[in-house]
Amino acid sequence: METRKLGKAGPDVSAIGLGCMVMPGFYLPGSEAESIATLHRAAEIGVTHLDTSDAYGGGKNEELVGRAIAGRRDGYSIATKFGNIQGGVNGRPDYVRQACDASLQRLGIDTIDLYYQHRHDADVPIEETVGAMAGLIDAGKVRYLGLSEATPDNIRKAQATHPIAALQMEYSLWTRDAELELLPLCRELGIGFVAYSPLGRGIFGGEITGSDSLPEGDRRRNHPRYQGDNLNANLQFVEPVKAMAAQKGVSPAQIALAWLLAQGDDIIPIPGTRRIDHLEGNARVVDIKLAEIDVAQLNNAIPAGTTQGERYPPGAMKHVYIPPE
Repeated sequence: METRKLGKAGPDVSAIGLGCMVMPGFYLPGSEAESIATLHRAAEIGVTHLDTSDAYGGGKNEELVGRAIAGRRDGYSIATKFGNIQGGVNGRPDYVRQACDASLQRLGIDTIDLYYQHRHDADVPIEETVGAMAGLIDAGKVRYLGLSEATPDNIRKAQATHPIAALQMEYSLWTRDAELELLPLCRELGIGFVAYSPLGRGIFGGEITGSDSLPEGDRRRNHPRYQGDNLNANLQFVEPVKAMAAQKGVSPAQIALAWLLAQGDDIIPIPGTRRIDHLEGNARVVDIKLAEIDVAQLNNAIPAGTTQGERYPPGAMKHVYIPPE
């Protein structure tokens, strides 16, 4: 597996990571055994950068990851997050330390490789939160720091407080908000970019044909992009990806991930899956090199800003980055 460096001073991680949110404990019921087998297979094929959060299932997702990596710690780079709590966010320094200790216990490890502030607490200056996070490095509990869904102003303030290895943002063919401000800023400051939901929350997996194809209880049913006329319009954007995939003999998901890798060697997608076959297909993307004409074709077919609907339900939108008009 190819590796990529997270920022100027961050670690080398697998070019394709593994988002663990879709595993049992948060998104949908499922087989824990299947997920653990997938996590074990990930290490075998070099997909070693695992991404979780204490918000996923109230810590149950971290516990699952902890059970999977027990006795295998050296085979993985573990990233987790704090601060996205039920009913709001919490970035107070005392909570930062408390949350880290709880995550370490659930994961069953001594040190977190990459620790993110999941969402910014508007009531706490970012310098105070990141200062507390830096204290975790001094204590040997964390190796590198990251931010998720941060604004340019907060990114600059955070970087001035302590070096930030990675910014995690939603980024895919149908979510390109980061291109206007955040990607250029990360490159200016030497911060790596971790792309979550790189398959548009599954839209580019090729299996979603309408709202009826989403299982009952699936959280995406509450997302505006997956509802009614929005979903019908958004499904049209999948067609050019399917067409290119058929032409090249690969899957639509692989084309969508290859497009992301082609945006720069500082971008690390973390597609989520609980299935070994999907994991292996995602890992093979590092061998798919899209030509400039392929990238341009996809950009023209799916222009930035044309996706219909907000990317989160209304209550969650107030805690995420919104690009300027």
